[in-house]
Amino acid sequence: MIDFLRGQLAHRETDYIVLDVHGVGYRVFCSNPFAVQPKDSEEVTMYIHYHVREDAHMLFGFPTREEQSLFRLLLDVTGIGPKVALGILAGGRPEVIIGAIRQENLGFLTKLPGIGKKTAQRIVLDLKDKLGAWSSAAGVTDDGGWGPASLETPEPEAGAWGEAKAALMALGYTEAEADRAGETVRPKLKGGESADAVTKLALQALYQQSLVK
Repeated sequence: MIDFLRGQLAHRETDYIVLDVHGVGYRVFCSNPFAVQPKDSEEVTMYIHYHVREDAHMLFGFPTREEQSLFRLLLDVTGIGPKVALGILAGGRPEVIIGAIRQENLGFLTKLPGIGKKTAQRIVLDLKDKLGAWSSAAGVTDDGGWGPASLETPEPEAGAWGEAKAALMALGYTEAEADRAGETVRPKLKGGESADAVTKLALQALYQQSLVK
C-alpha cells in the first residue's frame, strides 16, 4: 500500500501530475494539478489513496493528510466514487466542506462539481455523525474550524465563473488573483462549460501567470 510519494514534478495534465520518484514516473490524479507549483528543483510530496478497480489501479494524491482523510471519508458515501470525491475537494478547503456538512448547508454542497440535491442530502446523512470521531484525529475543532482557522462557507456569484471564482478563493487565492484569472479565461468560454472545467482553466491561467513573474 502506498501512503505517500515524494519526487520531482515531471509532467502535468488537467487532471493529473506525474511524479518522478527515483526514475519511476507515477501518474497521480489530483483535484488541482496546476496548483502544484514547486520552486526550482524542490520535491513534491503527495499523500496517496491507492484505488483498485477490475480494469485499473489508480493513484489519487493530496497535498495534505487532511485532504487524504476527507477524500476517503467521502468514498464512504453511497454513490460517490473517486472522481466525484476529487471534484468535491476541488471546490473548497477541507474545513469549508466539513463545515458545510455539519451545518447541513445544502446550498453550498450543491454548488460543488457533480453534486446534486439528492447527493448533497446523502453526504449530510452519511457523514454528519461520523465527523466527530474523525475530526479529532484530523485536527478539526469542535466549532467547525480547522485548527485556528475560522469557518466560512462563501456564497459564490451566479454562473459557472462565479462558482469557479469561489473555488479559487477557497483554495487560498486572493480575490484579485481570481479576477485576473477570470480576465484571461472568460473571453475563451463558449458557454455551457461546467464550473469544474472553468476552475481548471483558471488554474492553468494562474500557473502561466506565475511563470512570467
